[in-house]
Amino acid sequence: MERCHVSVGATCRSPLHHRQSLRLKGYDYSQAGAYFVTLCIHDRACLLGEIKDEKMQINDIGRIVAEEWIKTAEMRKAIELDEYIIMPNHFHAILFITDDGGGDRRGDLQVAPTTSGNGPKPKSIGAIMAGFKSAAAKRINTLRGTAGVPVWQRNYYEHIIRNDESLNRIRQYIINNPAQWAMDRENPNRVSYDD
Repeated sequence: MERCHVSVGATCRSPLHHRQSLRLKGYDYSQAGAYFVTLCIHDRACLLGEIKDEKMQINDIGRIVAEEWIKTAEMRKAIELDEYIIMPNHFHAILFITDDGGGDRRGDLQVAPTTSGNGPKPKSIGAIMAGFKSAAAKRINTLRGTAGVPVWQRNYYEHIIRNDESLNRIRQYIINNPAQWAMDRENPNRVSYDD
C-alpha cells in the first residue's frame, strides 16, 4: 500500500513581481535532514484527480506523479520518502536526506549545517525537486500530447522539519488534507465562511 498525503500551511500562490527566495539563507539543503515540500500545478489547474467523499481519487496524471515520486527514492540511495499526498492541483510530501545513503534517520532529526555556497547543489532538495518535476512533466505532456507546456509552477515550497513533534504534526496534516479540501486555499471552488 502506498502512502499518500499533504503539507503544513503551504500555499502555492506566488507574487508575480519581486519574487523572493523562500530558501533559508545559508542553509545547506543537501545535508541530512527531514523536509516538507509542496509543489503546485501550473495556474493551479486541477489536473491530478478529484476529491470524492473527502478522499483523493487520482487520475492517470496523478498516477504519473505518484510513480515518479517513488522513483525519486529508488534512484537515490540517500533519499527516504515518508508521507505524501497528491491533491487535485498540488502535491505535498515529507522526505529525508540521509547522511550515508542508508539507514533510517527519522529518530534523529537534526538541523543541517549551513554553507556559504550559492544555488542548489547536487543531491540537494533543489536538485531532487528539479529532477522529479522534469521527469513527471515529460511523462504528463507525453500523455496529454502537449510537449513543452508547463505542468508545474516555477518554484516549490519547502520547510525544514526540525523535530519529531513537527514531523508528526505535518504527517497528520497530510493525512487529513483531503477532508479539508472544501476549505483549502488551493481549491478553486473553496467554501468561504466570510460571506
